[in-house]
Amino acid sequence: MSNQEIKQLLHESIENINDGEFLLAVKQIIDRKYTPARNPELTEWQIQRIGKSKEQIKNGKGISNSQADLLIEKWLNE
Repeated sequence: MSNQEIKQLLHESIENINDGEFLLAVKQIIDRKYTPARNPELTEWQIQRIGKSKEQIKNGKGISNSQADLLIEKWLNE
């Protein structure tokens, strides 16, 4: 199994675990190997998309996390 396949499986598993204590334990293990960059470098396209998203939210065109979760669940079941 490749590193990429393992990462994908871990992402999926973590998304489906709701045990906070367990997730904190996993985070502590990961923190020993990985320290996130303090200032991530964004592409110009990403910066523009963030700006556009902020403007949409400001204009009331956003959706809640629960609405987004419902949409994702619907898409996954199609």
